[in-house]
Amino acid sequence: MAVSVHEALQSIEKHLSPVSVELVPIENATGKIAAEEIFAKIALPPFDNSAMDGYALKGKYTSYRIVGKILAGDTHTYTLQDGECIKILTGARVPESCDTVIPQENVSVQDDETILIEKPVPTGANLRRRGEDVAFRELLLQPGDKITSAHIGLLASQGITHIKVFRQIEAAVFASGNELKLHFEQIKEAQIYNSNTPYLLARLSELGCKTHFLGKSEDSLEALKRLIDDARNYDLIVTSGGVSVGEADYTKQAFEELGMEIFFSKVQIKPGKPTTFGKIGNTLVLNLPGNPLAGALNFELFGTFLIHKLSGRKAYHHRYIETTITQPLKSPRPVANMIPGFYDGKAFTPAKKYGPGMVNVLGHCNGFILLLPETKSLKKGDLVKFLPIRWEFTQEERGSFMS
Repeated sequence: MAVSVHEALQSIEKHLSPVSVELVPIENATGKIAAEEIFAKIALPPFDNSAMDGYALKGKYTSYRIVGKILAGDTHTYTLQDGECIKILTGARVPESCDTVIPQENVSVQDDETILIEKPVPTGANLRRRGEDVAFRELLLQPGDKITSAHIGLLASQGITHIKVFRQIEAAVFASGNELKLHFEQIKEAQIYNSNTPYLLARLSELGCKTHFLGKSEDSLEALKRLIDDARNYDLIVTSGGVSVGEADYTKQAFEELGMEIFFSKVQIKPGKPTTFGKIGNTLVLNLPGNPLAGALNFELFGTFLIHKLSGRKAYHHRYIETTITQPLKSPRPVANMIPGFYDGKAFTPAKKYGPGMVNVLGHCNGFILLLPETKSLKKGDLVKFLPIRWEFTQEERGSFMS
């Protein structure tokens, strides 16, 4: 019996847990998923310091006597009295008795002994207080956070050299189908090139997996079983094709004969009804449809969700952008329908054509919408929920992007 999209996602969520943990240098942690809590070991700034070059003051006067100079990195024991000031550079520790820093361009210096205030500043101006950026013991990183370059800078600011992360997912892909040839092989009449396998290997790599191509199998049960046996030590096997009811579709049968536990084998979705998810030993299995666009779209819906959860990410659920559609759209069947298209920052435009067997579609799209089974049609301007795939939000023309 076919399950709904939500039931399929719940099944994936229920039947897997994150991969194991490893310790890596922070220089190698970008893009990985944190596996521990990190708390600040030192406050930032670690002491009150000056936000600019100028003079540290005490009290509210029109002139001050200069009693010294403090450079960044200096240690000192200055104590200012009312009416006294000290020359200070950006980042230098200010004396505890200081209540304001005035920029040097706001004063005039008289004989290197006195400054006259020409443009006053409020009390407390230009002081960076201890801990105003990062408080001591503040939580900086949680398990499940994806580590970015910003996190690397933050960890380095704390003198942290290594961090526990969830290790890289090991994902295996193999090719099957007598009518399909790999892109480096010669094709004959009635044969076509296999685009699914290279796509899946590339997409898995984009998602941070370590990929393994196991080779190609002919359409025979024994050949497929040998390839599957070779993949038992990986975290995940992703296949395309061989999961429908065709006479030569052996993939599902091969997995079943090797003891695969199937959690669902049909989804109420178009395209992609035969999408199958299960487990063989400790290895997760995602069987996708063989039609290129159908397989790719179902991978974006189910495969990316699976990988984000398996990788230890805290935020593994799909997130969407609510926007409008630029043209009317009819839903072809009373099941969940995946419609690829392009979101330009203002509205979503469906692809002009998106047959399940097409290859030249996703290259012109940056995401898709998923219609409810009861949605029969949409009018121009109706609200939709756009799910991005992978995109850099840029455009060919120069535009005004300032608010």
